[in-house]
Amino acid sequence: MARIRNEKSIIGKIDNMSQHLVIMLVFPIFVSLVLMLVYAGRYHNAIRRMDTIANLKNVVSVEIPESVWDIVSGRETVTGSKVYATIHGVHDTISEIMEEADEDDRLSLVVADRTMQTLENYVNQIRDNIEAGRPVVENEEVLNEVRDVASLVDSMLNDYIAREIESTAERSSTLRFLILITAVLEGFVVVLAWFVRTRAMKNTAAFVKQPIDRLEEVTAKLAEGTLDARLGETDVTELRNLTLQVNTMADRLEDMMNKSHEDERNLRKAELRTLQAQINPHFLYNTLDAIIWKAEAGEKSEVIQLTNALSNFFRISLSSGADWIPIRQERKHIEGYLTIQQTRYRDIMRYEIDIPDEIGEYYILKLLLQPLVENALYHGIKTTRGGGVIRITGRLTDGMLEFAVSDTGNGMTPEQLAELRDRMKKGQSAVSEGSGGFGLVNVNLRLRLYYNQTEGLQIVSDETGTTVSFRVPCRTREEISENESISG
Repeated sequence: MARIRNEKSIIGKIDNMSQHLVIMLVFPIFVSLVLMLVYAGRYHNAIRRMDTIANLKNVVSVEIPESVWDIVSGRETVTGSKVYATIHGVHDTISEIMEEADEDDRLSLVVADRTMQTLENYVNQIRDNIEAGRPVVENEEVLNEVRDVASLVDSMLNDYIAREIESTAERSSTLRFLILITAVLEGFVVVLAWFVRTRAMKNTAAFVKQPIDRLEEVTAKLAEGTLDARLGETDVTELRNLTLQVNTMADRLEDMMNKSHEDERNLRKAELRTLQAQINPHFLYNTLDAIIWKAEAGEKSEVIQLTNALSNFFRISLSSGADWIPIRQERKHIEGYLTIQQTRYRDIMRYEIDIPDEIGEYYILKLLLQPLVENALYHGIKTTRGGGVIRITGRLTDGMLEFAVSDTGNGMTPEQLAELRDRMKKGQSAVSEGSGGFGLVNVNLRLRLYYNQTEGLQIVSDETGTTVSFRVPCRTREEISENESISG
């Protein structure tokens, strides 16, 4: 678990690098955008306030004095006039602007608001004079005061607008400065991001390249035959399974090579044991004795037959070192062997060979049938008092050559058959055993190794006899690799 936590993903590193770059690039843009929005909002509010105050100027300097003049001149009554509503409206508007304005800009508005109260007092005085029936001249004097106060308020509003314009200009300068600083900062961040990106790409490339180079180095060694080369553990998540699979493949290749060498040694042992069996001194002595007896008895034809049989037997056994021979030679080989053995076991042994001539030119591994015939003779027929028959058959079925050697001996018990099958299954250890049945074990091993079969010989045995059979692919002379040694 600790190892897994230490692993780093290629995609994860790229994702982290991308996130860092995005943050580096987006943050100054976000800050500058916020600042611009804030200052743009302030600028918009200042414009709106100045526009509002500009509208009030006309109300204060024109509308209010005209309304008061209409009252003084008798055109309107105080109660019918909107002068009070207008004054109160100006007061409310100034109060709202004061709440939004900066501290430095409020002074003019505060004075203007208080002056509006003075203006309302003058209107109240005119109202009282009218109600008291005083001369119009007095109200005209008050009207002049109203006009002066309205002009004063207008001047104060102008001061506010001028101050607001000055503040707005300062904000604009500040905004330009901030935009300049932000642009410089963003340029610096872009350069820094490029540097970080370049460095991160180099680190990521090294992070990926090192295990890939090691992987290439190990696979090259494996290709050259250095099967003990292995990959160390990697922190790259995407390469962890590949590293494990390459090491597993190398382990299997090494095991297969070791097994191949072991199989090759066993095969050579099996072939040597088989050849040794062919050159058995007792078999040779007995055959030569039989030839001598036949010669002393004047049986010339028998002597010639046995001599030819013995000559063919050993010539085919050796086959000039060839591994593959035509089926006709294999048949001739077992015929020679049975001809020789029949001189000794004429009374108890009969044999039948049923291998059609039409399959005689196909090739098989040599010395496959003779050990089976020998096993049938010594472990089947010789153990039967009344003798028996050995039958050798060969057939071509669906591209496969099928051979069987059967005898009519006493057969094997289930325990003996199980033991023999177990020895044949182990194969490797049975090669060196000197107990009976080593010929079957050797043939079985050679079949499995040369033909790459999981199972070689098939054995069926009961009280009526034993049958040993096998199936091999049908091969012509041309189909056998040029690296294989063959006999014509």
